[in-house]
Amino acid sequence: MTLKQLSSNLFTLLFLITTISFAQDKTVPVFENGEAQIVEGFSSPKDWIRHDLWVETTFNTDGDDKLDRMHVSVTRPKQTDTEGLKLPIIYVTSPYFAGVAPDVPGIMWNVEHELGDLPTQARSHPEVTRRGKRPIISNSHILKWVPRGYIVVHSSSPGTGLSQGSPTVGGENETLAPKAVIDWLNGRAKGYTTPDGQEQVEATWSTGKVGMTGTSYNGTLPLAAATTGVEGLEAIIPIAPNTSYYHYYRSNGLVRSPGGYLGEDIDVLYDFIHSGDESKRPYNNKTVRDTEMANGMDRKTGDYNDFWAGRDYLNQMEGMKAALLMAHGFNDWNVMPEHSNRIYQKAKAMGLPTQVYYHQNGHGGPPPMTMMNRWFTRYLHGVKNDVEKDAQAWIVRENDRQDQPTAYEAYPNPDAKNVTLYLNNGGNKEGALTTIAPNKKQKSEVLIDDFTITGKDHAQATYSKNRLLYSTAILNEDVHISGEAEITISLSSSKPAANLSVWLVSLPFENEVKVITDNIITRGWADPQNHKSIRQSNPLKPGKFYDLTFKLQPDDQIIKAGQKIGLMIFSSDKEFTIHPKPGTVLTVDLNKTRLTLPVLGGKDALDNATKK
Repeated sequence: MTLKQLSSNLFTLLFLITTISFAQDKTVPVFENGEAQIVEGFSSPKDWIRHDLWVETTFNTDGDDKLDRMHVSVTRPKQTDTEGLKLPIIYVTSPYFAGVAPDVPGIMWNVEHELGDLPTQARSHPEVTRRGKRPIISNSHILKWVPRGYIVVHSSSPGTGLSQGSPTVGGENETLAPKAVIDWLNGRAKGYTTPDGQEQVEATWSTGKVGMTGTSYNGTLPLAAATTGVEGLEAIIPIAPNTSYYHYYRSNGLVRSPGGYLGEDIDVLYDFIHSGDESKRPYNNKTVRDTEMANGMDRKTGDYNDFWAGRDYLNQMEGMKAALLMAHGFNDWNVMPEHSNRIYQKAKAMGLPTQVYYHQNGHGGPPPMTMMNRWFTRYLHGVKNDVEKDAQAWIVRENDRQDQPTAYEAYPNPDAKNVTLYLNNGGNKEGALTTIAPNKKQKSEVLIDDFTITGKDHAQATYSKNRLLYSTAILNEDVHISGEAEITISLSSSKPAANLSVWLVSLPFENEVKVITDNIITRGWADPQNHKSIRQSNPLKPGKFYDLTFKLQPDDQIIKAGQKIGLMIFSSDKEFTIHPKPGTVLTVDLNKTRLTLPVLGGKDALDNATKK
């Protein structure tokens, strides 16, 4: 070997050693036990690259003859520049990032009026004072995910913050906006450095694998994006999402407010989030709020129609491909648990990778970090951690911590069987609720509507002419309910319209609630005028009986020994419904009224628990 050849070989060896050493020094994601770990090289905020841009969409909704652009904020590890590292994305989008309207008197609809009427005074329309300046939209999720080897992207929804367009509260543009951002992350859409300029920016640091998450409205939008079937959206974790604006503002034909927001409706939410360009607001208000919403929302009848159908994501799931981890609280009376259950059941039927996490508390509450981490690790990083083989349902049991759910095969629990319970005379005091049908025809029972009485007071009254209450015997062992209770009720009304409210409660109904599951098991509301269809109301003929069947909110709860299960029927619900003048008389035919309850172990289990 010549000296020249030796020198050449030594140079090659040194190059290889240097290359290998350099490669070993690169910062890359680390995985243990199927989860992405915090990596020191990704963990210093001062080293993160943060920038904003505007992604061009396929729609124009603010009347300026230009395609709307969505404001996007990116936070990524420096290694995506210094080492050419490509990483997957956690993406959060929201209408709330730039502030919301003040809660001024008159922003909600007045509910003090007769059913079928509208209040005489108009709502107030407070303006949103936009807050927040570029380049940062939000710090949400950044500290959690960037150190674990993800890029975090935020965007403001159409017509909010520095995003162009108009809010539509469930309209098509709110679905297409996150799709455009995901398309940009995959090189299929254009991004610009300014809202109106032509200097383009590309997501060269993106692997194209995107996961979305968020709570409430922010949890709705991942589902909206997923319904488009957009390539690159691999997994979503919606938390307490609003999956149907009809189900949020109506219930079985009844105008019903979300819990805690009496008088709210879709146009109120529009005003609440409309934080976009002040010069575009008059056009948006006229086009969306004062025309499309005013003509479609129908507070007079509460009927389901094409306006509401277009804002129901269950109707749009055919093209969905993203893996779904759903999360919700069984005692969420704002965005009620039916919202998640209906989507979970459909996704499961479609054969999508699907899991659901339920807890016993109220609005919000994400799955444990380990569940979210495994979900995104599997579907964004491609690490085969077998998360798809985990239990499909995870339910936090009463009094357990939210990060310690119990695993179940599915929801509802496969061991739950429907049990029919019958009502026995005495509901103005406390009639019996039994699994044995009465052996003789019973007299009908009467209640008088009075919205001024709270549900709590109804349940605690030893006698009331304003509600009917029926209960099981005292349980001598625990009873586990899992699924959707259903009521079939036959009633007549003294007036052409009436509210109908049903609560399933545990008795005695305590004043001091130690845990949220102590008193209310589940609830439901319906409009007797919609006894045939939620798309059509027909005035009730006073004295004529009508039969209607509807489900209560889904639940999974263990009713402890020593309590009773109570069915309470009343008319107007002070916290949720319109408040007509007291006095409407509802007469319930007990012979044709029954409750179906999903009980683990079925009728035998409930009978054993109620044996004296």
